[in-house]
Amino acid sequence: MDAKIDALVMRLHEIEAVKFGEFKLKSGIMSPIYVDLRVIVSYPDVLTAVAECMWETLKANGATFDNMCGVPYTALPIATCMSLAHDCPMLMRRKEVKAYGTKKQIEGAFEAGQTCLCVEDLVTSGASVMETVEPLESVGLKVKDVVVLIDREQGGEARLASHGLRLHSVLPLSRVLKTLEAAGKMSSELVQNVKDFIAANQTMPVAGAEVKKPTRMSYTARSELTDNACAKQLFKLMETKKTNLCVAADVDTAKELLEMAEILGPEICMLKTHCDLYPDFTESFGAQLMAIAEKHNFMIFEDRKFADIGNTVVGQYSSGVHKIADWSHITNAHIVPGSGIIDGLKSVGLSKGRGLLLLAEMSSKGTMAKGEYTEAAIGMAAQHPDFVMGFISTNPKAWKAEWSKGLINMTPGVQLQVGGDAMGQQYNTPHNVIVENGSDVIIVGRGIYKASDPAAAAKEYRAAGWEAYQTSIA
Repeated sequence: MDAKIDALVMRLHEIEAVKFGEFKLKSGIMSPIYVDLRVIVSYPDVLTAVAECMWETLKANGATFDNMCGVPYTALPIATCMSLAHDCPMLMRRKEVKAYGTKKQIEGAFEAGQTCLCVEDLVTSGASVMETVEPLESVGLKVKDVVVLIDREQGGEARLASHGLRLHSVLPLSRVLKTLEAAGKMSSELVQNVKDFIAANQTMPVAGAEVKKPTRMSYTARSELTDNACAKQLFKLMETKKTNLCVAADVDTAKELLEMAEILGPEICMLKTHCDLYPDFTESFGAQLMAIAEKHNFMIFEDRKFADIGNTVVGQYSSGVHKIADWSHITNAHIVPGSGIIDGLKSVGLSKGRGLLLLAEMSSKGTMAKGEYTEAAIGMAAQHPDFVMGFISTNPKAWKAEWSKGLINMTPGVQLQVGGDAMGQQYNTPHNVIVENGSDVIIVGRGIYKASDPAAAAKEYRAAGWEAYQTSIA
């Protein structure tokens, strides 16, 4: 087995599945080593060897199971090879659940109570494994064992163990380094560099080490984690312009809105509109507002709050009087109609590079958007990562579901002083919204557009919001 594993390491290096240099990881940090196992599908001998080594490791460790499921997507061909070679039933997890047909997240023949093996190619923190384990367990399957080819030894095993899962790895990363150094493929300096990187970038605390309070990632780093073009643009815009301020300019006319956009444009990352408020709305409005947005480098968010079936929102978004999709970078929707509303809006907005926010929580008193409703919104977002860019939320840090760092949270009802109004709107400060509640964008309305000097008020809110962001990443 040792000779077989050493030969596999050399082959992985030969096909550049293991590379050395300077690589930006999904987390945004730079790594001296990059493991890209997606390439093995083009080398049948390597794919077969990987599957066999993983199977032999499982059997040597006494793992038992009724079926197996590969983590999408790289582990799917590995699981398929293991299934075919050893007559073990295989299941599949959908990353995007369809809104039609059976709407299943787990595909295949199984019975509740059976034990399912989770197959992954590489483990760092264990987060991607849990994204497959949780839906498997939600349909009644038991998951006890996880098998991977390479363990980066950055805390994934400890994290999985905290969930009652046993990790079986063919190749701890230290074994890869040892084999390549012995073969003259790595210098001792490079080996030490990689070991230092691994030690400095643990995802779980090392025994006896000082536990540091985790901080959020920068907007720039998170821009690399999103699949939505609009979210990527907004993250980078906020970092470059140094503002996380969105103004909800709920004025009475289109003329006032355009004037306000010119005044506030230099201070904001986004302008939130309500186009159905404007009696003087014309076909030229969108082009005029887009020109101002380009001039001052901000994005447009039409707060339409779509809430109808998919077929209806297609027309509401693309046509009618307002033709929202033609000029608004971002819009939002309630999830009451189900995921079909996302499919409808996506059919219009995705090709235009637009982004959708789901109303996961609201800031008004007595809101029903909480608890199970919020969890349902998070689940729907996970099914459409290319179009859903984030949420309207009030306290994302408190959510039970694991929060995706590639999604943007925006919180309305922000003022410099805590309080509320006679209509049930609850206000919060920029510090509470960003630092304490984990949001990303502060949405300010009357505190700016009703101020005696809106431009000065915008500067004040911009400074408060940015200071809160800097505090949160310090």
